[in-house]
Amino acid sequence: MGEIVNLRLAKKRRARDAAAAAATENRIRHGRTAVQQANERREEERRRAALDGAQHEHDGHEPS
Repeated sequence: MGEIVNLRLAKKRRARDAAAAAATENRIRHGRTAVQQANERREEERRRAALDGAQHEHDGHEPS
C-alpha cells in the first residue's frame, strides 16, 4: 500500500514551494547584492556629508 497523504497539507506545501521559487526569481531579477547596497549607502553618506559641509549657518535673524 502507498503512503497516506493529507491532501490539504500537500496543497499548502506545493503553494509554499511555488511562492519560494517565485521569491527566489524576484530576488535574482530585482535584488541588489550586498556590495551594491554598501556602495549605494557609502555614496549617499558622501553626498550627505558634502551637503552638510556646504550648508550656511542660519541664526534665525534676517539680514537688513
